[in-house]
Amino acid sequence: MRILVLGSGAREHAIVLALRREHVGHELYAAPGNAGIAQETELVTLDPVDPAAVADFAIRNNIELVVIGPEAPLVAGVADALRTRGIPVFGPGKAAAALEGSKTFAKRIMDEAGVPTGRAVRSGSLAEVEAALDEFGAPYVVKADGLAAGKGVLVTGERDAAIAHATHWLQHGSVLIEEFLDGQEVSLFLLSDGTTVIPLSPAQDYKRLGDGDTGPNTGGMGAYSPLPWLDERFGSESAFVDEVIETIALPTVRRLADEDTPFIGLLYCGLILTDTGIRVIEFNARFGDPETQVVLPRLVTPLSGLLLAAANGELGGVARPQFSRDACVTVVLASENYPDAPITGRQITGLAAAEAVPGVTIAHAATAHSNAVHAGAVQNADELVATGGRVLSVVATGADFGEARSRAYEALAQIGLEGGQFRSDIAARVVESTP
Repeated sequence: MRILVLGSGAREHAIVLALRREHVGHELYAAPGNAGIAQETELVTLDPVDPAAVADFAIRNNIELVVIGPEAPLVAGVADALRTRGIPVFGPGKAAAALEGSKTFAKRIMDEAGVPTGRAVRSGSLAEVEAALDEFGAPYVVKADGLAAGKGVLVTGERDAAIAHATHWLQHGSVLIEEFLDGQEVSLFLLSDGTTVIPLSPAQDYKRLGDGDTGPNTGGMGAYSPLPWLDERFGSESAFVDEVIETIALPTVRRLADEDTPFIGLLYCGLILTDTGIRVIEFNARFGDPETQVVLPRLVTPLSGLLLAAANGELGGVARPQFSRDACVTVVLASENYPDAPITGRQITGLAAAEAVPGVTIAHAATAHSNAVHAGAVQNADELVATGGRVLSVVATGADFGEARSRAYEALAQIGLEGGQFRSDIAARVVESTP
């Protein structure tokens, strides 16, 4: 199959690697990609948020499936342009992508669909923010209403910090003040064809920058899958997944269909397991990062067939995907000063040694060869350099979490990046709690 993957992060690299593992001769293209993705497929000079340009490329090159990785092309309406021209695409149209692009829209859909979530107040001024903060009390939850690259959420016990965060995001639009929900967080991906949903395997990510869930919120510093502790609470992973489908995913998809905005693509359910049941923290309209990096390596069922079935409205006849029993852990290596003002352009070394560790793959997030960044800025024009905040996802599988986690950190120790930072506690608790 001729497949175009839009995006340039570790999520897209993980998608490309999953497609390559199928060994069926796919012709893969990626736009814009990164240095790691370039090792697996042809990179295309194409603006992924330009609907007409993406559709024109797909037509010219007989693309049979477009997979949209990040949220920006979805909100820009790229999927709509492709569907209008008859090109199968995995990703919701602009209207349905508002499930991620607007927290206010998502809350309305959840309310009308009867989906369990926390209470929220939309605030368009500082006075409204202060009133809502006082209504809900500490800990305070403040969310940017629109896209914020994983940095729009603040949970804090400090009222002044909540006000400062809200003040910043009010410059860009409204904010939501939400009820604080306490419990374990779970990410669950579900494929949707607008009518039917099919689940992938649950994962848990680590959003805070520092060990022990300290420091600022980030796009995600690590993740692991599966979640063995779900068995204790729900009896099995499948029982948990079934509950999410029946109470959250299907009601949401049906509500969107009723509004003539069918959701075709990946419904990311950010969930929290409270004492009173499963609640939705947020929806995203695409694969999550870094959870994709630990879910797809365990996928046994061919990914391409699942994505194409969703794009063509044919999930009703597809069995639930199968996953290996392996444990998978990913640890993110980030640039110095991430997430505020990451220092870029620094050399990355040791990747060959890292990938020589058994069970390890490296998903590139923000990398390029230096001659593709700016000529003459470094001594070696062919060296690999960091081009953003989250640089690499070190992914490791193992027979159990102890083995997977040990492999991930062994590989990470081989990689050099001046000022690089990572968490040392990814999956530590699950190792301690499982045999």
